[in-house]
Order: sequence, then structure tokens, then C-alpha cells
Amino acid sequence: MTKTKQFRELLQSGQVEFLMEAHNGLSAKIVQETGFKGIWASGLSISAALGVRDNNEASWTQVLEVCEFMSDATDIPILLDGDTGYGNFNNMRRLVHKLEQRGVAAVCIEDKLFPKTNSFIKGEAQPLADMDEFAGKIKAAKDGQTDSDFSVIARLEAFIAGWGLDEMLRRAEAYHDAGADALLIHSKKSTPDQILAFAEAWKNRCPLVIVPTMYYSTPVEIFEAAGISMVIWANHNVRSAIQAMQETCRRIYQERSLTNIEDEVVSVNEVFRLQNAAELADAEGRYLPQRADATNAIVLAATRGDELRELTIEKPKTMVEVHGRAILHRLVSQFRKEQVKNITVVRGFGKEHVSAPDVRFVDNDSYDSTGELFTLNTARDQLAGETIVSFGDILFRRYILSSLLDIQDDLAIAVDGAWTERPNRLGFQDLVETSASHSLDYTTEKVWLTKMAPAFEGSEPNGEWIGLLKATAAGSKILAAALEELSLRDDFDSLHFYHLFNHLIAKGQKIRVLFISGHWLDVDNLDDLAKAQAF
Repeated sequence: MTKTKQFRELLQSGQVEFLMEAHNGLSAKIVQETGFKGIWASGLSISAALGVRDNNEASWTQVLEVCEFMSDATDIPILLDGDTGYGNFNNMRRLVHKLEQRGVAAVCIEDKLFPKTNSFIKGEAQPLADMDEFAGKIKAAKDGQTDSDFSVIARLEAFIAGWGLDEMLRRAEAYHDAGADALLIHSKKSTPDQILAFAEAWKNRCPLVIVPTMYYSTPVEIFEAAGISMVIWANHNVRSAIQAMQETCRRIYQERSLTNIEDEVVSVNEVFRLQNAAELADAEGRYLPQRADATNAIVLAATRGDELRELTIEKPKTMVEVHGRAILHRLVSQFRKEQVKNITVVRGFGKEHVSAPDVRFVDNDSYDSTGELFTLNTARDQLAGETIVSFGDILFRRYILSSLLDIQDDLAIAVDGAWTERPNRLGFQDLVETSASHSLDYTTEKVWLTKMAPAFEGSEPNGEWIGLLKATAAGSKILAAALEELSLRDDFDSLHFYHLFNHLIAKGQKIRVLFISGHWLDVDNLDDLAKAQAF
């Protein structure tokens, strides 16, 4: 059933129905979950939530945007407090058109002048709209609607402005004749006398709606006996939210702690539930490329980094800070942004100074006499499922890791094709030869590693491996098997990654190359660290 049809059935149900105020998508969803059959999009509450006065200081398009979020969050009808219609008959027609587009079921407009003032602020001093002009506004709204079930409710303010029953009835007759689907009879008395007098004189000629904000102690049974169709609880959600926020802020400010407040507020998971986060997770499973298992990472961080001098007297270079954050912590953060959450760090020198939250550690206590492959072999048990292997002293742009994870070949490495443009550096370089040179022209041709070495004689390398390797689940098994084979060599303790890659290539294993052009840095010495501060 459409929302407009739902609302019309509420108006015509023959019993008192109740609408609850909401002022944004979250409060609207809470109203629906509580069991209410309809929502009152209160002008006062929406204005308050936006931090402005209830004097049309929020534009009608801003109110419309709030209503759209409320409508998207719920399945029950919304009655918008449309103030005076935000202008003349032409503005009214456009408002109805836009409300229908956004799934809002009904609008209520009041017979006062634009810009309006809240009815409870000097109501007697507020002039009423010309009756005939207001009736024309109602007729324009009804003529302009495209959904026959859309409802227009005329709100009569004569009681608020100090007029008597006769003026109320005169205006009610005109608005009813103009096509209003219901009348909202407003009063600021603390008793329902004016409302009951009008209901008796009106004799149920069309549905009547009331807002008992001031005469709140009246039993509902009295409204039922008077033939009232709909009761609006008009502003109590925003008022209770204000009270709760004031108290929470006061306590946190005074106590300078969350300890005493945390158990008294809803959990973050409840916020996620109301936001329907579970649906998004399900949708991601349907529409995003899925990796069979969680991706793992192994970070090799066993070396000291002697060329960083006094910075690594006690702690290894992976814990040297760049802009106040250790290189290791930056790596871990980048991995987690790409949903790589199972992270193992291989420590060695200064292992007691190597830390990171929610990370598994293994130790290479022979770090001072062993090489890269020995360090990786220390974590060979973690080569299971899709895995990223990374040096612990590198910085790189996020897209490099993301692109590497998207590659489906069993083994893939990131290679800087612009390596010759980088100034000569001290330290070891993993230079590569590939099946094709790096090109900035778009191509779908896959490029493969054909050789890796610290230096080439008689030929020009095609780039430099940056220290990032990605393996699929099958690729991790291939790496683990190769490590086991190489570990039988007498010189295994001194082997480097290029020995591993060349060993795999000799066995016919293909290793995919992801070419990049810069956008990475390894921190080997003080010059590198200075560059890292500006990276």
C-alpha cells in the first residue's frame, strides 16, 4: 500500500489514530519501530534540529531535504508541517509536486501570513491570512497533486489568534469547500474546551486533527467521544533529545570522563543497527568483488637500519617516526584501510620496542646474521590464504596496495618503472627485468617478471621492486613450498628475495608485474628520512 493510501486510511479509520513527531531520518525510524502508524514532520522540531527559529528561517527546500531522508528511512506515511505553504498558491503547487516525488503522504498548512511565527509565541498578535486567498491555496494544492490519495490538511489558527468559534467555523467551511481533506483545529488553552466546542458544531463533516501540546492531560477517551480522527504528539522527541544531550554534555564536561556515562547511552552498534549497516554489508557481498578469505599481511621488520645512526640505537627503523607516526603504524593503517586485517610482523633488532595494536608478532632472533628469506621463513606458517608481504621500512600511496590486491594472478609484485629517475641511493636495490617495458600508454597486456638482481651487466633493468608482494591463496602455497626448498641450501641464511623470485621463475612460475611511476619511498638513511617527512 502506498504511503498516501496508508495516510488516507488513517484519516478515515473511524477511530483515533496517533502521529508521533520526528525531525530527521533517525528519529523517524525510531517512531516507526516504536509502532506508530504515521509521522508528524514538525516544523518546530526540524527548525530546532537545524539550529534556527521556527520563523521560516529554514528554507522550504532545506525542510524538503530533511523530509526526503525521513521518507527514505521509513515505510509509514509522513504528514509535513508545511507552515503557510512557503508562499502563495504557486509555491504551494510546487511544494505538493516535490513532496509527492519524495514519498511524503500529506501536508498541513496554516492560515497565517508568511513568514510564520510559532503559534505559542504571542499568538494573539499574529494576523490571520485572508480566508479567500488561503482557500485558493488549498484548491491549487489539490488541483496540482498527481496522486489522488495525497492529502492536504488545513490548519485553523483563529483560536490561537483570539477569535471565537464563529470565525473558526466560517473559515472551516471555506477550507472544506476548497477541497481540504481534513481540518487541524489548534488551541493553546490548557483544557480542550475550544476543541470540543468546534467538534460538536462541525458534526464530523470531515476528519478533524488535533495537537494537544497544551491540553496534554486530557484523556484520549474524550477525543474519541468527540469524534477526533487524529492526534499529533507534536514535539516531544526533539524536546526529550535536547534534555538528554544537555545532561550528557554536562556530565562529560564536569567529570572529564566517559566512565559514568557510557553504560547509560545506547551502544555504537545500536546506531549502526538503526542506520541499517547490516543491509550494506549484505549488499557488499552481492555487488563487490569478494576475496574468498580475509587477506593476511606479513611485514618484515627485523633489521636495525644502521644508516639511520642514533635514531636506531635502541629501536629498529620500522619504529622511526615520520610526522609523529612510526613507519610500522603507517603500514598497518594502510593495510587495514584495504581490509587487510590479519597482520603478522617479524621482529628482530630491538624487538621490545616494536609494537602495534592487534598485530601478531614472530621473532627472528638471528637477525644480525641472516637475510630477508630467513626472516620471511620465520613467518612461513602465516603464508596461508591471500597474503601481502611487505618490507617494514617503506611508504607508498594507497592506490598501489589497492591495485595489487585487485590482481588475480597467483603472484604479483609492485615495480617502479621510473626507477632511473630516482637519485642513486646507498643500500641494496632489487632491480628487475620484465617481459615488456613500462609504458604510460593504456594497455591490457600483462607484464611478467623475467629476472631480479641487485645489478645488471650488459643490459638495462626495467625497474625496481619496491618491496610489496601479493599472493593469492594458491600463491601463498607456492611461496611456502619454495621457501621450504630453498631452506635446504647451505647458504639459505644469506639469501635475498631475488633468489626466491629467480628460483620460482626457473621452475616456470609466472610472477605478474604491476608497474608504477614513483609514489613510494623506502627509508634506509637520514636523507631518505628527510624525504619521507615531505612524502
